[in-house]
Amino acid sequence: MPSILIEVRKRYPHEEEIALMEAVHAALREAFRILSHDKNIRLIVHEPHRFACPPDREKPEFYTHISIDAFAGRSLEAKRNLYRTIVKNLEPFGIPKNHIKILLREIPRENWGIRGGQAGCDVDLGFDVEV
Repeated sequence: MPSILIEVRKRYPHEEEIALMEAVHAALREAFRILSHDKNIRLIVHEPHRFACPPDREKPEFYTHISIDAFAGRSLEAKRNLYRTIVKNLEPFGIPKNHIKILLREIPRENWGIRGGQAGCDVDLGFDVEV
């Protein structure tokens, strides 16, 4: 049940925006074993002057910041797999590996209000968080 925010400095065609969001979601399905319909992804395209990035990037227009809020409990190996898979999945978009920053915030399940106002810890999610 992760909540994903992808922030970019470059406009992509509509189809590529959808594909980019799906690439990140596919990485979460693989690494965190979330369900395919468990999708909460937002994409924000910033004007470059409103989204500063490290000045040493050779293609600053491709700088991509991905924030993921997820239930706490995944193993370090699952997180490493997530980071590697996101980078691999974004390669076809021409995004250099060192232009991707991923911020994972783990939040205890009791701090999520979901499915009609229930605490996340009171809900059968349909998947195992501790992978």
